[in-house]
Amino acid sequence: MIVGDLLDLDDLQIRLAWGTPELLARPATGISSTDLQDPARYLRPGELVLTGLVWWQPADGSGALRFATALRSAGVAALLAGEGTHGSIPDSLVDACRTHGIPLLAVPAGVSFRSVTDRVYLRLWGNLRAGAQDTAAIPGTVRRELADLMHTGAAPEEVLAHAVGRLGVSGCALTTAGGRHIAGPAPAAGAGDGRRRADGRTRGDLGLPVGPQDASPFDGWRLHPQERDAAAEPLLQGLADLLAPLAARAHAEAAARRRAAGHLLEAVAGEADPAEPLAACGLPGGPGGTAGAGSGDAPALVAVAARIDDAPPGWAAHALTEALHPLGTPYAAGTDRAGQAAALVAAPAAQIAERLRRARPGLQARLTGRRTLRFGVGPAAPAVNGPLRAALVQARYVLDGSAGAVGTAAELNSLAGLLRGIPPEVTAAFHTRLLAPLAAHDRENGVSLLGTLATFLDHDGSWARTAETLHIHVNTVHYRIRRIEELTGRNLARLQDRLDLRAALLCTPAA
Repeated sequence: MIVGDLLDLDDLQIRLAWGTPELLARPATGISSTDLQDPARYLRPGELVLTGLVWWQPADGSGALRFATALRSAGVAALLAGEGTHGSIPDSLVDACRTHGIPLLAVPAGVSFRSVTDRVYLRLWGNLRAGAQDTAAIPGTVRRELADLMHTGAAPEEVLAHAVGRLGVSGCALTTAGGRHIAGPAPAAGAGDGRRRADGRTRGDLGLPVGPQDASPFDGWRLHPQERDAAAEPLLQGLADLLAPLAARAHAEAAARRRAAGHLLEAVAGEADPAEPLAACGLPGGPGGTAGAGSGDAPALVAVAARIDDAPPGWAAHALTEALHPLGTPYAAGTDRAGQAAALVAAPAAQIAERLRRARPGLQARLTGRRTLRFGVGPAAPAVNGPLRAALVQARYVLDGSAGAVGTAAELNSLAGLLRGIPPEVTAAFHTRLLAPLAAHDRENGVSLLGTLATFLDHDGSWARTAETLHIHVNTVHYRIRRIEELTGRNLARLQDRLDLRAALLCTPAA
């Protein structure tokens, strides 16, 4: 579609505030909504941008120009501004769009942004492959009925049920590429979680793509017919094409949520007040809540970190969304500027960790090669900047240091648990710095001073129990401990030196 097509949607009554015929002929590739003053990093070239003008303040004379400059740098196709907040579009915004050559369209106060988004994606995807044989296999009356249902904002369950009933293709279900059930018959236990079948494929391998498909193995929709044969293939392919607007709408909404979550993560990591980004993500602690009060009064959120080794950072955010969605509680999952995936979740940490453990096998099954999905669950923290930032740091720390694929902050209850999160290059250097003389001695002699030290510390410095465990005389233990002290320059009668050497032993590099 082109920008000018929006002016032909009579039911939306969108008007042209400024634009030339050449600019209205620009192609539009998608649509995104924002009320950030500088949304450039969250936008894609060719997108239509919806804004409610919440960011605009009459006293800020340069605000409109800064906003338009951000749109120009992102290469957007056009700006759609809602009149509901201020009653009309500010003249300064019209001038700014004229300066930067951005078509500006006015959305009347009574028109919801959801209806605009739906109509755009219906236009973009509803006629996808309209002349193809597969889509032609769907009767024209059914195509019109489905289009009318989607125009009214019907849920996927209703649209799919109507399509299946009219076409006579029983047992069709919609899932995400990650295996999460959306509509239709719920898959049997274990069937939709991506586990390998007897033929070596996963459920995600068997479905028909529906709508936009990202490179992530967890993003996008799939249509799963109960039975699939050559005769029904054109009908099923046509149905997948006709359901594409629903998937496109969900795809756009998910992308908008990830962008909002990214803005929240940046606010938490920095010094900015997270109240407004929390509200934008639907999390407690936003304006009007208790986030501005003392931290003891603020609602609690749990920070969760995710990473997939050797994969683009966006994959981990998609996987995190798939894993957290069944909780049914508010959450915001995305990536920060550094590309680190994380989420803030309004649920107990133990419940989140259990959900991640259950979801991970199915998500991991969709990864190939040496890509490994890992999660870290931080502690609950009040929804204010400092505590949330600390919780997020802990979540990322246990992600790196947990012995399992799902780590929790509860594991940070011992010296061993604390050390596991330190980069291996650092722990290996610490181990070498303290224990290299003992390792050199053991290579040249038949006596293991490292083993003696470990046993001595394991038995709380007891000479007798160390001798009994090693099957040597207690005088031999005394001799070896003196030799250890000489080589390391440490006094094992001192607690501090014992702790240092214990930490060095725990930092032994993996073989």
